[in-house]
Amino acid sequence: MRFKNLDGSGPHPFSNVMRWAVVDRLLGRRRRAPSRADVPTLTPDHALLRTPPSAGEPARITWIGHASFLVQLDGVSLLIDPTLFRGIGPGATLRRNVPPAITADTLPPIDATLVSHNHYDHLDLPSVRAVGSRVIAGLGIGRSFSGSKLSAVELGWWESTRVGDVTVHFVPSQHWSRRGLGDTNESLWGGFVIDGTSSRLYHSGDTAYFEGFSEIGRRFPGIDAAMLPIGAYDPEWFMSKQHMGPEEAVRAFLDLGAKRFVAMHWGTFKLTDEPLDEPPRRLELAWREHAIEDHRRSVLAIGETTHVGGSG
Repeated sequence: MRFKNLDGSGPHPFSNVMRWAVVDRLLGRRRRAPSRADVPTLTPDHALLRTPPSAGEPARITWIGHASFLVQLDGVSLLIDPTLFRGIGPGATLRRNVPPAITADTLPPIDATLVSHNHYDHLDLPSVRAVGSRVIAGLGIGRSFSGSKLSAVELGWWESTRVGDVTVHFVPSQHWSRRGLGDTNESLWGGFVIDGTSSRLYHSGDTAYFEGFSEIGRRFPGIDAAMLPIGAYDPEWFMSKQHMGPEEAVRAFLDLGAKRFVAMHWGTFKLTDEPLDEPPRRLELAWREHAIEDHRRSVLAIGETTHVGGSG
């Protein structure tokens, strides 16, 4: 293994994976929930999305589903962790609960695709290839694109690159990477801080709760919107090392000092044992416990667009 988390940890040992995936299932210890649920969706305003906002205008964030977003600011359109087809993984066997809000055919021109790490629900190669833009991701990601015409800008934690007038910073997360049987942690995982002229946005990628949120908030004060995961948390004994539940996501939001919470990583793929539509309900309860103003929490419908930041 080449990379480790800030605390030195790596992925679960294989024995834990077998306990959750096989033993607990056979013994009936896992919570059972349907593989489908009603999740709010709407049709995006494709005419609006065709042209990104200019400098000084509020940034535009559109949720495509799962961890996929179209982020537009300062004349630039960025795609984050795109999954643009009905299925992912080998043979596209893991099917979506609802279709993607935007497909490869309905995307506006994309200036760069940001990939947080190489797990199949975040790096969907058919989607990235269909977009065809340059990729920005962590160190070692280039091996995933060998044999294709895609080019990748590889960044270490706290390193940056430019896309037009926008600066993209790669920041730590608490997770791991693997694409095949022999490449565990051979590529780096992380999140992104996206700096425009008048908006600062954060996308965490996949992550457990960790002390790094406070450091990200310290290095990048005044985050206008934090896109944070609230799903794939059950059972906690297994998932808490790699994913946040809604309660931990609220703690991360407070550590970051962000102005707006934008929920993600729920309702799209049935990855873990909780019901697909449970995370927003738990998020609302956690929000009330911390007495945070309701207008700072955004649980978008898939396909919905919100505007944040800007000099106005």
